Parts: sequence; C-alpha cells; structure tokens
Amino acid sequence: MMCITAHPDDEAGGFGGSLRLYRDRGVETGVVCLTSGQAATHRGEARNDQELGAIRRKEFAASCEILKVSRGRVLDYPDGQLHRQDFYKVVCDLTLQLREFRPHVLLTFGPEGGVTGHTDHSMASIFTTAAFHWAGRSNRYPDQLKSGLLPHCTRKLYYATSNFTLPDRQPVTLSPATAIIEIGEYLATKIAAFRAHTSQAPLWPRFESHVRQRGTQERFHLAAALNLEPLRMETDLFTGVTEEE
Repeated sequence: MMCITAHPDDEAGGFGGSLRLYRDRGVETGVVCLTSGQAATHRGEARNDQELGAIRRKEFAASCEILKVSRGRVLDYPDGQLHRQDFYKVVCDLTLQLREFRPHVLLTFGPEGGVTGHTDHSMASIFTTAAFHWAGRSNRYPDQLKSGLLPHCTRKLYYATSNFTLPDRQPVTLSPATAIIEIGEYLATKIAAFRAHTSQAPLWPRFESHVRQRGTQERFHLAAALNLEPLRMETDLFTGVTEEE
C-alpha cells in the first residue's frame, strides 16, 4: 500500500490509522511526501525555510517509524507552490515511485484538498491520480522502462474523505465514503505519530479535537479500480485484491 501526500504530518493526520493497521497485518507500506513543508506557518526553532525543511524531514521519519512505514520518502517540491509546478514532471516522479514500489492500493487526498481545502492537497490528488493511470502504460515515461522497470497497474485508488468539515474554512465538497476502516486502538498511534511533528505543536490540540470527532474510523472514497464491479461499502481497502501482479 502506498500513500502520497503533500506535507510532513499529512501521513499521520489523514492516513495514520490505516497505515499502521495494515502494516501490522503484514502489508508493506510506503509514503511519498511531495514537499518538506518548509513554508509552514508554525516553524518551531527554525530560523529559515531551509532549517524548517530539514527539521520536518526528521519529524516525518519519526512519524513513519511510529507508523512502521516500510519506506518513507520526501521529495523536493516547494511547499505552497505545487499548483505552479510542471504537471508532467511531477507525475513522472510519482509514476517512477509507483513502478518501483508496485503497490496494490494507493491512497491520497481528494481533489477538494481534504477538510482543510489546502491547494497542495488538491494538487497532490491530481498528480497522484494521473500517476495511478499512467504508471501501467508503456507509452508513458518509456525512458523509465529502459532501466529494467516494468509498467505497473495499481489495483485501487482511494481518496481520503471525512464525515465533517471545518466551519472556519472555505467550503469543501467531500467525496462520499465507500470504505470505512475501523482503526480501533490505532487512533492513539495516529495521534502519537502526528505529535512526532514537534514543529507543528500549536496544531496538536485542534488536530486531536477534530480527529476524535471522527472516532476510531478512517473514511475513503474508491476513485478507480481495475475490477469493474458495482460500488459497495467496504470495510477493507484490500477487498477484491489478490497477490497476483
């Protein structure tokens, strides 16, 4: 299972319960974060963007350790500027990640940008969706295939969604949940992973308040799947997925 996010702390805040739940079930997990979060409002002891980016990379690694992520990577795109990046290049980088890691299930934000409506979250969704579709085609980024990689068709693409919105933010229209994952005891793990991002400590109380509104569940919307079956409510992101490539 791979999760593609925009900023360090997204992996915990949006997906942490499921990442740890499935890792403990024996699923190999990977997280790709597009930016180092160097433009964040909350900056800890960082004196400049470069220092903050370095701090947040370390926090990301600590969070991934709590979530037992098999492979966590932070790319070098500019925080707050994903909408200004070359679409074809970013999708190329994510396509390479998919072809290398070869996940069965892919998680990201919805195109609305999650409950915060953050532009970077929206762009992460758009880039990831294109990479999901293109990674399996031999006529997309064929230079990658010359190095021995093969095209890879991920089985399912899910967008994170929720059962609440934030009243003090611009309005967002969330996708309906088609999968509700009961994370149980991993709610505490999710909160601990978010708290590994110590530079973002001012966000901790608000995050914990909102995440507890969701209870011990994470919700997802099935955006695309190889198996064309009628949509039904799922309780397992790997429903219908086999080990076969």
